[in-house]
Amino acid sequence: MRRWTSTIEIEAPSERVWTLIAGFEHWPEWGLSIRQVEPTTGRVAAKRRGRVRSAIGVWVPFEITEVEEGRSWNWKVAGIDATGHRVAPTPGGCNVTFTAPGWAPFYVPVLAISLRRLRLLAQK
Repeated sequence: MRRWTSTIEIEAPSERVWTLIAGFEHWPEWGLSIRQVEPTTGRVAAKRRGRVRSAIGVWVPFEITEVEEGRSWNWKVAGIDATGHRVAPTPGGCNVTFTAPGWAPFYVPVLAISLRRLRLLAQK
């Protein structure tokens, strides 16, 4: 299946960035479309379930579908394939790529803004 991507270079250790993208408590800090997460703590793990409150205030269920610890995770939101999140170490920090499913090219600007927010958070 085709996926749309947005990538950014972050001058921070990949471990720090992974902590931010894998920890539920951090999602509202960088995720443009997420206001709250339940559970409020914990981290991504295959088959882990919860719910997120979207930017428009609607709560939707999620399930983490795949995790490669320290490297990537994917999920379904309301039972639909959603975004992917990947971290690749580089000599100066890491590259981070967020992906959207082929049916959601309109979501690429949201991914780009979320990546910029993530970079600011990681480089504090």
